[in-house]
Amino acid sequence: MKIGIDAIAMDTPDFYVDLVKLAQVRGDDPDKYTIGIGQDEQAVPPSSQDIVTMGANAATKLLTPAIRASLGMVLVGTESGVDASKSAALFIHDLLALPEWVRAVELKEACYGGTAALMMARDYIAAHPDKTVLVIAADIARYGLATAGEVTQGAGAVAMLIKAEPHIMTIEDDSVYRSESIDDFWRPVYQDTAIAQGKYSTEQYLAFFQAIWSRYQTQRHHTASDFAAMTFHLPYTKMGKKALKLVLPDTDEATGERLQRRFEASTRYCRRVGNIYTGSLYLGLLSLLDNDTSLKAGDRIGLFSYGSGAVAEFFSGILQPDFAAQLHAANHAKMLADRQELTVPEYEAVFSDKVPYDPEDYRSDPTYYHGQFVLTGVICQERQYQQR
Repeated sequence: MKIGIDAIAMDTPDFYVDLVKLAQVRGDDPDKYTIGIGQDEQAVPPSSQDIVTMGANAATKLLTPAIRASLGMVLVGTESGVDASKSAALFIHDLLALPEWVRAVELKEACYGGTAALMMARDYIAAHPDKTVLVIAADIARYGLATAGEVTQGAGAVAMLIKAEPHIMTIEDDSVYRSESIDDFWRPVYQDTAIAQGKYSTEQYLAFFQAIWSRYQTQRHHTASDFAAMTFHLPYTKMGKKALKLVLPDTDEATGERLQRRFEASTRYCRRVGNIYTGSLYLGLLSLLDNDTSLKAGDRIGLFSYGSGAVAEFFSGILQPDFAAQLHAANHAKMLADRQELTVPEYEAVFSDKVPYDPEDYRSDPTYYHGQFVLTGVICQERQYQQR
């Protein structure tokens, strides 16, 4: 039985900051951001947007009456949870008015959480082939103003429907995964900004990929030439490029050119949205599918997922006969084109206006509402969501 991605959609805030202009204000060479890091624009989430609203905004684009009736689980992978107890999946379940006879769970393991949800969904469908699973990977990456990690911030969500006999891509049963407790990145429960050992984290990302890729080739008997494209977790686009370079020395010229060209297609959305943690790999996959029209049915796509702390996994998917008809590249292009650019002072003000970590009531600024769902505030320590 084929199991995989039947539909996919994205959401990102309506506001962004130009990183060339940010570099100029910070006194940095813009090439450090656009070439050295590989980012051009960065989504700026106002306090009215969180993983719940972005996840719901992305998921609502996929839901039909038939899909609603077939849902068996709602899974949210995130490291930006809005509550230490109640799952974001339940908030989204409520906003979308989904059936009550489903499981609704949040999964956490840094940037790997979306992949954990995808694999849980695949296993569930294997046992329940008549069901559908809604998988959402949503996050807000925050490091702080004028910090070393500022240029790798971002916000967004990717929603996917996982089904038997999928229309877009199968998820093949060829995963190789690895876990090791390391301290390259973490986020204490009392703050919304991450702590990262940047150089060490990069080293670990690449070491995990190299070890897993070597084991994958040995166990699954695939080489780089078997892949039409490879996609990577993209906290910033240069990171994925470094991983791809580890593969290229063992390829022929045609394979190397193909993988590099399609890698660039997979980075286009990340370059404009930034880091969305658990959703970054799947934003890259969506970018590849939307922006490379030379892909064809039967092509094998490699996917590398990495979550600091750390868990990583490499697996592949096979494009299905009518995958291109399921895509909405024009809608995604319009979404990005229609966003409002913020000046650097405006960006700093929006960044600083955040839901506080204290019991005081809070109201978000309606000036920055966007999308179908918004967080209007927190009253008596209860989050107030609204459908517009």
